[in-house]
Amino acid sequence: MQQKQYLLPDLPYGYNELAPYISEEQLKLHHDKHHLAYVNGANLALDKLAKARAENDDVDMKATLKELSFQVSGHILHSLFWKSLAPKTKGGGGEPSGELAEKINAEFGSLDRFKKEFSQAALSAEGSGWAALAYCQKNDQLLLMQIEKHNVNLLPQFKVLLALDVWEHAYYLDYKNERAKFIEAFWQIVDWNGANNNL
Repeated sequence: MQQKQYLLPDLPYGYNELAPYISEEQLKLHHDKHHLAYVNGANLALDKLAKARAENDDVDMKATLKELSFQVSGHILHSLFWKSLAPKTKGGGGEPSGELAEKINAEFGSLDRFKKEFSQAALSAEGSGWAALAYCQKNDQLLLMQIEKHNVNLLPQFKVLLALDVWEHAYYLDYKNERAKFIEAFWQIVDWNGANNNL
């Protein structure tokens, strides 16, 4: 049986369309090198499992499944991150509308309060991490997630509406070690329409 493979998705915009908030060079490095590395890592882990099964061999399940979780989660979160951004010319930035705006106001009290909490989650993520806005269908509630290493502190089955990558590889060329400036720039190109559609 042919082993299924993960694929690197195309960006929904040109490499230069998020400038000046994310430069073309930064975006190419992040998408073409870093994201691709997670795709390749996930495929290698799957291949290792498939080979062990085909040859009736033993495999270090703890290490392999940990690796698979890290790589696949990295791939999925990066795919969500690209869709959380939109060029200014295509509606990026501004304010949410519709159901998302209503839920943000109901849960956080105001857009400003939501942005403050989301920004704090992103800024305080330890080392390599993410901030995400998620939706709990069971409670009809928006919640923030502060994700570390792609796969730690995830809330299972919560739909991610927005994801912000705050690993240094996401911003270092443009912002050096100033994560706060990158987070501030994120609000200029956030795709509220996409988040609303995800909801």
